[in-house]
Amino acid sequence: MSTQQTLPNPGLGTYRLEGDTVRRVIDTALKLGYRHIDTAQFYDNEADVGAAIAASEVPREEIFLTTKVWFDRLQPADLKASVDESLEKLGTEYVDLLLIHWPSPGDEVPMADYLTALSEVQQAGKTRHIGVSNFTRAQIDQAVDILGAGALLTNQIEVHPFLQNRDLVAHCKRHDIAVTAFMPLAVGKVMEDPTLQRIAEAHDATPAQVAIAWLNQLDIVTFPSSTKETNLRRNIEALDITLSDEEMAEIATLDRGERIANPEIAPDWDQ
Repeated sequence: MSTQQTLPNPGLGTYRLEGDTVRRVIDTALKLGYRHIDTAQFYDNEADVGAAIAASEVPREEIFLTTKVWFDRLQPADLKASVDESLEKLGTEYVDLLLIHWPSPGDEVPMADYLTALSEVQQAGKTRHIGVSNFTRAQIDQAVDILGAGALLTNQIEVHPFLQNRDLVAHCKRHDIAVTAFMPLAVGKVMEDPTLQRIAEAHDATPAQVAIAWLNQLDIVTFPSSTKETNLRRNIEALDITLSDEEMAEIATLDRGERIANPEIAPDWDQ
């Protein structure tokens, strides 16, 4: 089954967007046809995201809404309380996808504890799907051992032309876990790459569109962030671009292991 049968593509990332800005961007995106919105407790914008969804003419049930539990709320009782807080801020009875934002640093909270709590939140009807983010191959194996095959919808990880994460992507797919990609444009660096510029020119497109099209052809859903209507529209139009095998192979050569999201709480990457 295609990832995109469950997760609408592209989504809208809301990291660093707050207040009137995030409300305006969500309103614009929904009018353009976006149906997937990605937020998190850490983004401190859940209330604004919820207000924008409530104000939209698009029915809630047509919107795929993701939020994430921050690493300091992973103790089971605290995790469940944090989800209730998120739902209240978002103004909804459920989210479509609830993720563990980062694995517990140094396994301070045992994975079995917080993943079991995550599953119990799902059983309570507060989220339709559950998943993880920033999990390594070893952590994915551990998570599957804890919850069983088919429990996790996705592992949300950093993927862009300069960090292609092929081993982890393949590992997730072997477990039938979809990969969703954050930072698909490498915080704008894709715009400066000569190879992507040349491929973009051949398609009368932008390098950002080429990066999104590349991910789409790898069956990876992504959610770039933008405050500009032109870019929001281009991100959707990128899905109409079909890259040749040669172009896909050229982009494959751009991988240089350039990890952008690597905070102190990050796990020991095993790829």
